[in-house]
Amino acid sequence: MNKLAGQRSGFSLGSTIQSHTKGIWVWCVPHPMKADHTLVLLDTEGLGDVEKGDTKNDCWIFALAILLGSSFVYNSRGTIDNQALENLQYVTELTDLIKVKSQADNEEEDDLHYVRFFPNFVWAVRDFTLELKIEGKDVTQDEYLENALSLKKGIGKKVSDYNLPRQCIRNFFPTRKCFVFVPPTAPEKMKNMEFLPETELCPSFVQATRDFCKYVFQQSDVKKLKGGHKVTGRMLGSLATTYVETIRSGDVPCLENAVIAMAQIENESATREGLTAYQEGMKQSLNFPETQEELSQKHAHWEKQALEIFMKRSFKDENHEHQNNLAEQIMRHYVSIVEMNETSSIQICRKLLEDESAFMVQKLQAGLYASVGGYEIYCEDRNIVVEKFRATPRKGVKAEEVLDQFLTEKKAEAESILQADKKLTENEKQIAVEIEKATLAEQLMKAEEEKAALIQKQLEDEERSHEEHVRQLEQKMMEEAAAIQAEAERALQSKLEEHKDLLNKGFQEKADMMKEEITKLKEESGFQKLIHNIGSALVEGAKTAISILEWKERRKLTREREMARNRKYETGFKQKPPKQSSNSAKKETRTSANGQTEQTNHSADGSSV
Repeated sequence: MNKLAGQRSGFSLGSTIQSHTKGIWVWCVPHPMKADHTLVLLDTEGLGDVEKGDTKNDCWIFALAILLGSSFVYNSRGTIDNQALENLQYVTELTDLIKVKSQADNEEEDDLHYVRFFPNFVWAVRDFTLELKIEGKDVTQDEYLENALSLKKGIGKKVSDYNLPRQCIRNFFPTRKCFVFVPPTAPEKMKNMEFLPETELCPSFVQATRDFCKYVFQQSDVKKLKGGHKVTGRMLGSLATTYVETIRSGDVPCLENAVIAMAQIENESATREGLTAYQEGMKQSLNFPETQEELSQKHAHWEKQALEIFMKRSFKDENHEHQNNLAEQIMRHYVSIVEMNETSSIQICRKLLEDESAFMVQKLQAGLYASVGGYEIYCEDRNIVVEKFRATPRKGVKAEEVLDQFLTEKKAEAESILQADKKLTENEKQIAVEIEKATLAEQLMKAEEEKAALIQKQLEDEERSHEEHVRQLEQKMMEEAAAIQAEAERALQSKLEEHKDLLNKGFQEKADMMKEEITKLKEESGFQKLIHNIGSALVEGAKTAISILEWKERRKLTREREMARNRKYETGFKQKPPKQSSNSAKKETRTSANGQTEQTNHSADGSSV
């Protein structure tokens, strides 16, 4: 274990008859072969310690080691004989110590459930002094283990007791490996093992240690929960707490319950992390006022990042509750950003128009527009203000609306100057009135087009967001389907090998009993392959869930915004399009005495134009 940690010392090496390790000691080190991985070493106290006097404690230590590890190393001394296997009696009690599924339905579990989730089994035989030969033939270390796990034919209690621990190991652990270690050094040096250089250790022992470490580094996979979900360090700590508290309460640890409890914790954290990433990303990248296109691009980028963070951490999100929650919170935050962007645009545009038109206020106060020809000067100045306003960049999404308000506010002022200008005839004044109306109508149309474009872009944002949620969910479900398939195939391969071995050794009855398990695994594996190959079918329920919960919420928020806008519109924040004035000029067509057609425009005061 110290060698696995890359150290000469660390875990205590007892050199006396008294047990050193109590409980389970944990050591976390960077994985020497896998980047961004941590190697977690669990050193348990020895089983059968005479000082404990409580064999149940051994059972729970044994169960916890299996529940928390992805590789389970059992070490014994001397040889793998019947006594060594009888000392491993706890393996026969695993179904009483660990439950895979919640037993609300009182369904009896078989080893088929366990073989999917149990770790690799490694038997380390210490102080091995015999030759690896069976019936005069050289065998490998793994063959030595499999021979020790061979079953006896026959019936009766003795045969049953002999076969039980062997059958349990064969049934529960899909992968089995054996390493034999010769005594590391002379007996008198054993008490100083931690301090001895490798040159003073037996070369065979050193080589066996290297082979053992290489196997663990390369073959020990990331710990996974039921469903193929990879365990992080944070999750491992939570699992350990959950399992220990369950044992203390007198209950039996259940993999399914642990996964459900862990999923709730992780999914809530995933939602928070995703939302924080979105909020912080948007905060750092925004520079008000933004164009709607700029805002949409940043929203899309950071929403995608938030979703990726959520998907990476979340699992078993039933009915996509947490994903929908994240979508709703992101949309609410985006709506608030859109409103801040609009407010910023309004403020900047109003300030710009106020500054640019300041000279007109001064001229008006000085009475310059009240002179003969003042209306023409006023119109020229106003046009200069509008041109400068349009030429100024980065006004945001409300430029046309604010300009519409500005021109509307100037309407009464312009009419007053027009009527006071003695240079113009009544007909010219009427023409000027119509031009003013046309100008205001044109500007109002631009403001409405600006508003329509803004709403359209936001609806496109909603559609794109919806598609991104579905795309990432589809990818997540495909990955989960692949993990479930891998679970089934791993269990299937183990059962096929076991079935073949039973047939070769003449255990026809046991092999026949295993056929049903193999058939179930084949069907399940085939079903998962089908799902994996037609991934589009996987997301239909997800699309519906997101459409109903998330899409409705987004539409609701859009409607709320539009209602707010309408209220502002009705209170004068926005001016309605001018209606056709009752005083507007009327066009009359008549035929003259000489037969020619004449058109006369009549103004409200009866004068002809």
